[in-house]
Amino acid sequence: MARKSEVTLTQLRYFMEAANALSMTEAAEQLFVAQSAVSSAIAQLEKQLGVQLFIRQRSRGLTLTAAGQQFLGDARSVLLNLEEAVDTVRGIDNQVRGTIRIGCFVTLAPFVLPAIVSRARTAYPYIEIEVDEVDADGAREALRAGRVELLVGYDFGLGSDIRKTVLADVPPHVLLAASHPLSGRSQVFLRELSREPMVLLDLPYSRDYFLGILASVGLKPEIRYRTMNYETVRAFVAHGHGFSILNQRPRHDLAYDTERVAALPIGDDVPALPVVLASMRSVRTTARGRAVGEIAGQVVREFLSA
Repeated sequence: MARKSEVTLTQLRYFMEAANALSMTEAAEQLFVAQSAVSSAIAQLEKQLGVQLFIRQRSRGLTLTAAGQQFLGDARSVLLNLEEAVDTVRGIDNQVRGTIRIGCFVTLAPFVLPAIVSRARTAYPYIEIEVDEVDADGAREALRAGRVELLVGYDFGLGSDIRKTVLADVPPHVLLAASHPLSGRSQVFLRELSREPMVLLDLPYSRDYFLGILASVGLKPEIRYRTMNYETVRAFVAHGHGFSILNQRPRHDLAYDTERVAALPIGDDVPALPVVLASMRSVRTTARGRAVGEIAGQVVREFLSA
């Protein structure tokens, strides 16, 4: 019987990098090899598998085929399992070790990500942690492309192929300038803001969530300013340019320029946002993933309950 041609780890790594970058050139730069080496390895891999993994377009780079998408998940599992096996053999002192990359939703990151990294490095000194800040669309992409093993973020359309553990439910609040007539109230009903302009945190899915909250009580606000930056929202509100709705609450009421804001609970029955720890269902979580995920859960729960 003829011996089957074997798929090599080099081919898998080159394929993974090309799938992440969707570019042979960028993959070669990340791998510090010639582009011809990446192209040749992937062409040979496709020949051995008997399927086309990429659609190659000169002007648009690479697009994964359906077979390529399927193989990407399987290849990721193989490489992660191999890395964990190597780390286990090396870890004769039974210490969790190795490199893990975690993603965090961009508006959550300043509140929890530094503490997660600090606490994980203290508990597991042999773990190297890399981080990636993402929005909702970037979160799904980073998980599916294997750029991150774990994600801390909101449950914004992550999809059924992604495993999610709810860490906390975060209620929204209204943000007003400290000088606003309603700022001293214990809570505010959204209809009381019907004549007020809005400053919108304009991120994918976030904008729909906030506007959906207002629509649920029959309001369609005049959006005076839009921004993708959480602190810019707070600064505009602090200067009296409108109200906003946010979820994270800093433990102080100062904007960057020391103007003050007031965060008020919403009196209406509005949906909270689940903060989740997410990973791919098709990929077995590594020991370092389990360790860092447990710490992430602790940090998120402690911050949001404070």
